[in-house]
Amino acid sequence: MKTWQIILICFFCTSLQAQKGWEVGGWLGTSQYYGDLNDKINLSDLGVAGGALARFNFNNRISVRGGLSYARLSAEDANSDNNFNRNRNLSFKSSVMDASGALEFNFFPYTHGSNDEFYTPYIFAGMSLFRFNPMAELDGETYELQPLGTEGQPLGSEYSRVNGGWLLGGGFKWDINYDWSINIELSYRSLWTDYLDDVSTVFPDLDNLESQRGATAASLSNRALLDGIAEEGRQRGDSTRNDQYVFVGVGVMKYFGRLECPKISDVR
Repeated sequence: MKTWQIILICFFCTSLQAQKGWEVGGWLGTSQYYGDLNDKINLSDLGVAGGALARFNFNNRISVRGGLSYARLSAEDANSDNNFNRNRNLSFKSSVMDASGALEFNFFPYTHGSNDEFYTPYIFAGMSLFRFNPMAELDGETYELQPLGTEGQPLGSEYSRVNGGWLLGGGFKWDINYDWSINIELSYRSLWTDYLDDVSTVFPDLDNLESQRGATAASLSNRALLDGIAEEGRQRGDSTRNDQYVFVGVGVMKYFGRLECPKISDVR
């Protein structure tokens, strides 16, 4: 085979498959919860977040990705500008472990090692599965809220601490060199539960809650600063809207793909 034919084959291969292969890396950033205890853009309770990410590139436009993330989420009614919320006086904090999978699309052709196609904005969409455990403090002690049934859930019918949600996000990535790249991205989860913060429906019968679960459960269900707020059946949360959280982070990825030119012997 002539030299010019080999060059042409490798050039054609590069244009089609230069992006094919795995990327693996990690990221660090911050997390923000939105829900019954933070129903507006309030950045007073940002938490730490980080994780690991793997991406398989089918070509220079399309890839699939999977991630495992950890975050700290929290909120306090005391930080709200709503009078009812401040007087309701609830709070929570939770560690979250999040496993996600998504399809990713590059707006520009993105080819590792290219002098021209080394950066692109991108978007992705998929689903996540997460584990959470809302907690709150009372008299200097920290309690897990789910086992206490703070909204009067029957014994054995508490909400699950494992749930899922829809995932949507976007970002910008660029190469440092052929092997390494930097990714800056924002990802949003719309959850399938309204109990990330242990708040969803109405105040229960507190006397019955105390008899079933104890005085601590009743005290953590009703933290109100004013009388009458925690009357049975009065709104405690908004069950018509599920909770949400957002990650913002900066990541470093290592590319493990290589060119996959056809064997010279296979070319006629």
